Amino acid sequence: MSSPGLSSPIGRLRLLGMAEGASFLFLLGVAMPLKYVAHRPEFVKYGGWCHGLLFILFLLAIFQAWADKQISFRQSVLAFIAAIVPFGPFFLDRKLQQIEPSGTPDAEEA
Repeated sequence: MSSPGLSSPIGRLRLLGMAEGASFLFLLGVAMPLKYVAHRPEFVKYGGWCHGLLFILFLLAIFQAWADKQISFRQSVLAFIAAIVPFGPFFLDRKLQQIEPSGTPDAEEA
């Protein structure tokens, strides 16, 4: 699995998708149980704030990739749906990996 780069809209979309997906899993798997079992709501408060910010950035990255014609409208709708499903961004990353142009100019020379 290649690491996404920030130089392309697809790379930014992949990176933000992974971060947003991880934050969503943190909320569901760590913060919520800590809130109700250990009575520690601050994990949900701060984790939820971070997840919300990452979600908005992910939506902006979807829009940018669509506006730059890197993904189709259908793909952008599927990306949005993936953002609201647990593990969805990780499945989306596999699809985006096939779309992303091959990395840096150095990789093309080798």
